[in-house]
Order: sequence, then structure tokens, then C-alpha cells
Amino acid sequence: MSDQIVEVATRARDAAVVLAQATRSVKDAALETMAQALLDQTEAIVAANAEDVAAAERSGTPAHLIDRLRLDTARVAAMAQGLREVAGLPDPVGEVLRGSTLPNGLELRQVRVPFGVVGVIYEARPNVTADAAGICLKSGNAVLLRGSSSALRSNEAVVEALRGAVEAAGLPADCIALVPGDGHEPVKALMRARGLVDVLIPRGGAGLIRSVVEESTVPVIETGVGNCHVYVDAAADLDMALAIVLNSKTQRTSVCNSAESLLVHQDVADEFLPRVVEALQAAGVTIHGDEAFAAVDDVVPATDDDWDTEYLGLEISAAVVPDLDAAIAHIRRHSSGHTEAIVTGSQSAARRFVAAVDSAAVMVNASTRFTDGGEFGFGAEIGISTQKLHARGPLGLPEMTSSKYVVTGDGHVR
Repeated sequence: MSDQIVEVATRARDAAVVLAQATRSVKDAALETMAQALLDQTEAIVAANAEDVAAAERSGTPAHLIDRLRLDTARVAAMAQGLREVAGLPDPVGEVLRGSTLPNGLELRQVRVPFGVVGVIYEARPNVTADAAGICLKSGNAVLLRGSSSALRSNEAVVEALRGAVEAAGLPADCIALVPGDGHEPVKALMRARGLVDVLIPRGGAGLIRSVVEESTVPVIETGVGNCHVYVDAAADLDMALAIVLNSKTQRTSVCNSAESLLVHQDVADEFLPRVVEALQAAGVTIHGDEAFAAVDDVVPATDDDWDTEYLGLEISAAVVPDLDAAIAHIRRHSSGHTEAIVTGSQSAARRFVAAVDSAAVMVNASTRFTDGGEFGFGAEIGISTQKLHARGPLGLPEMTSSKYVVTGDGHVR
């Protein structure tokens, strides 16, 4: 294990002991100070980000990744607002999950406690730096942040602002730290820092997530890619369906809750296909369609790979299905388990869809873009978990805690 990683993780572990004992008022004051620091240092943060963006453009980075990388005054302000929203949320630490008095008189309580040290490995998006730092601090965890090299200057500027603010608020600066070093070796060392790091959260593309899950000896909360589907049912209001498809696909394409696949019931296909194809193409979306969709002008015939692709851009796969069961079967075969939506006026169809589709979030007559910690009222989230153990869906404050049992007696012996 790298000496640098041992050093930074050890300091984080010491800071975590202090942070675990901090009151809500102290943590909230730190979050408010962190938010103000981002606003005060916006110019420096945006200037550092401009260097990262320019380097990415020179290297031919795809447009959707540059969009994830880019910061401006409004996005920095949104990061600061996210921290303030987290400050306004209830503190999960100390919450009693269950409690009872045992027959022998022992008082038993299960309470939420911080993990300790959380490592977050992520790609491109420097807003994750502030989001992760805020969520971890409020939940009592020290955080080790490892962003991609493409966002290094941005992340350094953000973390410099946050560390100074945390220290000014009376908490150890080492509650928040960037993982030092270049290349893949520091990341591998972080993944093997079992005993120093309590949990790892990867946030990024399929390759990054798979690498962390397969190679880490530190426990991992697996976040997932978003091959999200919208299914337009036979009983759908087609005006509503059109609005939901467009919002799910085009409101922001570079995020994991953007729709990547469209399914349409055959009973409404003749009426809906011309409308949705025209609207998507007018928005600049390339459609990879089955035979029914490909019969419409300028629709690209879909390949087998298209059904499993997270495009993260102005592209979507599309198919006509004979019935609800076929839609569910298609989704279960190709979904990444993130978010699926049904548009329908039938309560029975909605119930069947919700019961049969096995994803972290299922939308009924709503856009896939709502799967988000902020939209759910959880504050900024660290990621969307698509696994089933410990946490599933947006990783907000409660999901960033474990629990322990507190047993109180009066001289009890066994």
C-alpha cells in the first residue's frame, strides 16, 4: 500500500473520530461555512475548471463528458446551495432505529452511526467533490476523494475551499481530503486500504465501477450505470407520454437518470411513433429503432448492442412491443437496474409494472430524471445504488451510516 495513502487515510481516520462526536449544530455551521467558501472562491474555482475543460477539449474528449466536467458561476452556486440544503436536513447520527426492554431488564437500542472513513472514486464531475464532502460531513464521515485526472485542477480548487472552511468551523481539515498521487496506483492503494478506509463508493462509467467492485478489498457500495427505459402503454395519454419521453431523454443527456431506451405498445404505435420520432429528431436525438421505428424516416436500424447501451448523449434505442409483459421482459433483460418509467392511465398496468420491474426506482407517469437525491428531498446525493444490500437508489444521509447496538444495564451479568 502506498505510504501516501496510508498517511492521508490515517489522518482521515483521526479526523473521523472527532467528527463522529460533533453535534448537529457544529456540522451544520461547517456546511454553511463550506457553502460560503465556494461562493467566495467561485472565480478561482471557475478559472481552475477552465484549464481542465481546455485540456479536455484539446484531447478530443466527447461533448457529454465535457458537459459533466464544466463549471460556471451558476453551477458553483448550485454546489453551494446543495451544501446548505444538506445543512437543513435532519442529522441521521444517533437516530434510534429500534429499541426495547428485554425480559431481563436490559435496555436495547439500535442507533445510526457513521461508517468512519468513506472513499469516493469518481469521474469527470467536480460537483461530486462538494456533494460527497457535504453528505459525508453531515453523516459524520471523513471522506477521501479521488476524482479523475481530467478534473484535477477543479477538484483541488474546490477541496482547498472546503478544507479551509471546515477548519474555520472548528473541525479537522482532514475530514475532507483528496487522494494524492498520479495514475492508477493511488486508486489501487485506496481500494486495498482495508482497515483504514471503511467503505468505497465508485461513481462513474461501467468500467470504473466494475474495476472497483472486482479489485477492492475495502467493502464497496456499488453505484450503477443508467440504461433507463420509458414504456408507453396502450392506456397512455399520448400528450403526457410525449412530454415524459422528451424530458427523460433531452432535459440533460449526460447523466445516469436520462432515458436511453423507449418502448411503445403496438396498440398506440401507429399514432405515437410519427409524433415521438418527429419530436425527438427535432431535439437532435438519433433514434436506433427496431423494424417498426426504422420504417420511419431517418431512424437508424438498431443492433443488438443498442438495447444495452448507455448513450449519455442525444441517442436513444426504441422498439414497439406487443404488450405489457413483453415490455417488462425487455426491461428485465436489458436494464441496468437504475430507473424505469411507465406512462399509462391504467392502474392495473401500473401495479403490474411496478411489481415486476426490478430496478432501484420505478416511475409511474413521471420522467426518469426525478431519480435524484435532491429531487427526492434527500439533499445532494453521492450516487445511485443499483445493488440490493445495505442501500438502493439515491445515497443520501441515512444510507451513509451503519448502526450499532447500545445495551444499558444495571449491573446485569449473564
